[in-house]
Amino acid sequence: MKQMARSLNFLRGRLLALCCCIAAAALSLACLAPSIAAAQTYPNRPIRLLHGFAAGGAADTMARIVSNGLSKRLGQPVLVEAKPGAGGNLAADAVAKSAPDGYTIGLVTGAHAISGALYKQLAYSPTDSFDMLSTMVYYALVIAVRADHQAKTLSDLIAMAKAKPDDLSYGSVGFGSTHHLAGELLNVTAGTRMVHVPYRGDSLTVTALLAGDVPVIVGTTVLLTGQIDSGAIRGLAVTSHARTKLLPNVPSVQEAGVKDFDVRTWAGLVAPKGTPSDIVKRLHAEIQSMLADPATKTALETATGGEVRGSTPEEMRTLITSEIDKWSKVINDAGIPRI
Repeated sequence: MKQMARSLNFLRGRLLALCCCIAAAALSLACLAPSIAAAQTYPNRPIRLLHGFAAGGAADTMARIVSNGLSKRLGQPVLVEAKPGAGGNLAADAVAKSAPDGYTIGLVTGAHAISGALYKQLAYSPTDSFDMLSTMVYYALVIAVRADHQAKTLSDLIAMAKAKPDDLSYGSVGFGSTHHLAGELLNVTAGTRMVHVPYRGDSLTVTALLAGDVPVIVGTTVLLTGQIDSGAIRGLAVTSHARTKLLPNVPSVQEAGVKDFDVRTWAGLVAPKGTPSDIVKRLHAEIQSMLADPATKTALETATGGEVRGSTPEEMRTLITSEIDKWSKVINDAGIPRI
């Protein structure tokens, strides 16, 4: 009898354990069901595409190209929202705090990584608050002067800046921009002390240069190409390691003797952290399809003067992490106060 009782108790224990396992599995499936269902029906309503720069600028133009390309592939409108301010931080914060359901994505640029290096306390993490989707395009900047400036080459400009430290200034699209830090990297690597003058956007920077308010600017190549070709502005050097297709007659900074100088800004797409993996995979696949389309590729290259290049989510995360490290060093070496 005792043996039989022990056997019955053993069987009851096994049965209870089995019931617990079944209940746990059912609970897990119940929790997963909404995500699975969402991924299977995605997308079934319009998607927001946020960026942090002024309407009509390079980022806004890129966002509208992406909107057109993804809308066709996803079968739902992709609506562009410009949320300018704080070098793109306001838009990035809005994306990070959005529901991770695939219906809000963000266009970020090289300034996204710079923010991680420059700001003491961000309301989000440039890496950990996002699921990366893909990079899209890389493009160089150009160091330029007015056509009547004494400096005919970048070497001339460096010599002038060294002869009169703190006397020469350069303009950029704003404090903490890639343009700003490209100028500071030149100061660090070439041993100059040009003073930064921030403006609110590319067009105001060019206007200030032509008006003689600032002698040097670091500008976006695609915006300056027409002025350089017309002879109103002289391009001294592009910031990439090699010459660009857009400005083939303008040498690189490295050609002027500044070793290991290579600055290209970039643009890519992100989603809020926790977006279902199936939706991330779907978005990534559609982005790659879009970038491979000749019309989209040409439109992005025309808008930026750059090189279209997609990536895996992991490659994009590695890029941002490495750029945060790179710009942190430049900020330290240049003595730029963190915000």
